Amino acid sequence: MNDYTEPMHHHQSRLTAVHPIWPIVFLTSIATWALPVDGSMQQSTHVPPHELVDISSVEPDLTLPPLSNSPIPNAGKRFKEVLPTLNTTDIHHVVYLPTDWKPTGTYPVIVEYVGNGNYRNKYGDICTGKVTDGKLGYGISGGEKFIWVCLPFINEERTKNAITWWGNPPDYNPRPTVDYCKQAVPWICQRYGGDPNRVVLAGFSRGSIACNFIGLYDDDIAKLWCGFIACSHYDGVSNFGLPHGDRNSARQRLDRLGQRPQFICAETPAGNQSIQSTRTYLQSTGVEGKFTFQTTGFRNHNDSWILRPSPSRKLLRTWMKELVQ
Repeated sequence: MNDYTEPMHHHQSRLTAVHPIWPIVFLTSIATWALPVDGSMQQSTHVPPHELVDISSVEPDLTLPPLSNSPIPNAGKRFKEVLPTLNTTDIHHVVYLPTDWKPTGTYPVIVEYVGNGNYRNKYGDICTGKVTDGKLGYGISGGEKFIWVCLPFINEERTKNAITWWGNPPDYNPRPTVDYCKQAVPWICQRYGGDPNRVVLAGFSRGSIACNFIGLYDDDIAKLWCGFIACSHYDGVSNFGLPHGDRNSARQRLDRLGQRPQFICAETPAGNQSIQSTRTYLQSTGVEGKFTFQTTGFRNHNDSWILRPSPSRKLLRTWMKELVQ
């Protein structure tokens, strides 16, 4: 479908605003904006939903595979894993091998960071903060063609996964998380046939902020990724009281992005943590990156939206296919 956005060519640097089309709600036409290479504003018209819908009104077409206790890798299997160097700790991540996986194959990889734990809102959305409950990577891939990994945030003592933010309050030291990621990604690629040139970093909520905060923390970790998917929140829009969460620090991290594309989505088109606020922030930085913006179409702060059919998921999958090709 060509209702979402014009194709993004790799030699272009611009901000693209797009909105989903929802046949199940009343629709109204509004103007949205795109920022092309020269920085001038161009107007285009799209048809967004008049009202965001609740995920309970759309049946999921995907269910997470059960978590296996067996360490033997097989196609279509999701399992918890511990790095050999950390087998005396409680630190762990989760690996999913696609249904077409073979030991001799080579596959693109989705590395995911999950949201903060102990979260619940008025719509009944919850987040446990556990790597076993991540969903983005599975929904994006549909369980095929991609290795999917949920990596943990690590506590200060490097003994267990952090359920909220990274490290321990009030310092929230990201270094243990960064170091784990640098070790885990190459190890997983080598062990399961991941292509190190096609590793995409994705995250929801806390994990969305981590796309830049962790994924662009220093030059070494920044080299791991070919693209990013930031769902609900963005590093630098708000600092949430995190050390080095201010805009100057976020801008320094953003400088490491270069021309690698980012797919930025959120449940709200307007407001403090919205698509519009993120787009405005990125415009203020002067960074000419390859950014695609999209509302999820749902009102929920919940990564379960990706397990349901929607125009936004279809667009994300198309974007992902073009990226890894």
